[in-house]
Amino acid sequence: MQLYNKLSAKERAELIENAGDKRITLSFYKYHLISNTSLFRDYLFQMWECLDVLGRIYIASEGINAQLSMPSQNFEKFKNNLDNINFLKGIRLNVAIEQDDFSFLKLKVKIRRNIVADGLKENSFDLSNTGKHVDAKEFNSLAENPNTLLIDMRNHYESEIGHFEGAILPDVDSFRESLPIIEKKFEKEKKTKNILMYCTGGIRCEKASAFLKHKGYDNVYQLEGGIIEYTRQVDEEKIQNKFLGKNFVFDHRRSEKISNQIIASCHQCGEKCDKHVNCENEACHLLFIQCQNCAIKFENCCSDKCAKINSLPYEEQKKLRKGKKNSNKIFKKGRSDVLKFKKTSS
Repeated sequence: MQLYNKLSAKERAELIENAGDKRITLSFYKYHLISNTSLFRDYLFQMWECLDVLGRIYIASEGINAQLSMPSQNFEKFKNNLDNINFLKGIRLNVAIEQDDFSFLKLKVKIRRNIVADGLKENSFDLSNTGKHVDAKEFNSLAENPNTLLIDMRNHYESEIGHFEGAILPDVDSFRESLPIIEKKFEKEKKTKNILMYCTGGIRCEKASAFLKHKGYDNVYQLEGGIIEYTRQVDEEKIQNKFLGKNFVFDHRRSEKISNQIIASCHQCGEKCDKHVNCENEACHLLFIQCQNCAIKFENCCSDKCAKINSLPYEEQKKLRKGKKNSNKIFKKGRSDVLKFKKTSS
């Protein structure tokens, strides 16, 4: 049985376009002890490949974190398959606010140490002892309470394009950085203040709330289903939307529009803009915010230097890349020195 992708992203995109089927993008997570991650991984790959599921799925002994897409006609079969797995039966599926047939172009089911990288010692606290889950109405009410500290559990490049009104935005590049910072910063308020957290779909808050409770925080709350579920409830129940801007997502769409405000700026010229792109130069691939005018001026690159490299023949570009490694640690997700209007760290 094939347990890997045979098609390139380009080949898969062509198949999707030729098929003409509408695809649905969704995500879900579950903290649960998985004793045999390899067996579970292989089972999911075989089951989902048959349903033309594409996406990025992480499996660890602590649970599963899935972001994926499938043809809409296979949605019910997909849900039925999940219901046949005991710990996933009836699980909430966060369906994307804005759909895109090309949100994912490969099926990747990977085994990881954690389903969200947190930098903490394994089994150092009880993951089942989480904060209280609140819906959109409760969230809005708590957020308006002057005794509440509203904390964004996402990274700086996510909150830069969208966040809740009045939220505290930790200036971090990764989730693992945020936990010790938040725990230390609000230690004096851990018995008196309401700690209200939110993230994209809920998974980071699930771990963060358990971590803070383990550290002695009393009044800990988390937004059930994250920004995605909040938006669904706001639309269906006609609740006041307190989110400003876009919700960053980790697929080819890069973001979903939650409100009409544009709260970010182009990193190259400073004009109002909230569109994340990756530098066209494969040796760079920097994630940054770029307006349409700068995309034309810099030929979809982050700098003149990258534009020049990207204009070279492909084989010459490969030679330049040889032996060099890129990482998010180098570029800090939009904090490269080549960006004149980048968001600076505090």
